[in-house]
Amino acid sequence: MQDTIDRYLRHTKDRVSTKPVSEENLQHLKHEAANMMKKIEQLEASKRKLLGEGIGSCSIEELQQIEQQLEKSVKCIRARKTQVFKEQIEQLKQKEKALAAENKKLAEKWGSHEIEVRSNKNQESGRGDEESSPSSEVETELFIGLPCSSRK
Repeated sequence: MQDTIDRYLRHTKDRVSTKPVSEENLQHLKHEAANMMKKIEQLEASKRKLLGEGIGSCSIEELQQIEQQLEKSVKCIRARKTQVFKEQIEQLKQKEKALAAENKKLAEKWGSHEIEVRSNKNQESGRGDEESSPSSEVETELFIGLPCSSRK
């Protein structure tokens, strides 16, 4: 199979390389190249006009046409921008849900771990929850200002 493919490739390569370029084909290629050059010049001129360059010689109709084309382009750009923002918002919402679920799982894990640690401390020390609780209230006497004679 590979030999057949190789022979075919050699045969087609030989046909292409030995085929003389005819005068008619050469003229066709020159004509096509000239048409492409004209098209390139038109596209460059159109691009310059859309960028606001070289519009001094434009008529009112041409300027209105350019303006309409730019407005249409801006509308498409804004629509795409809105779509991208919506996609990003959706991705962020999904990420938020995943993080909330992970946060909940960690809170449950931490909560159960905290309960185990408290019960172990209570068993070891024989104290109740009130003394080992990190949120227990402590009263202090704090006095700000000059000392009174009664406090000496």
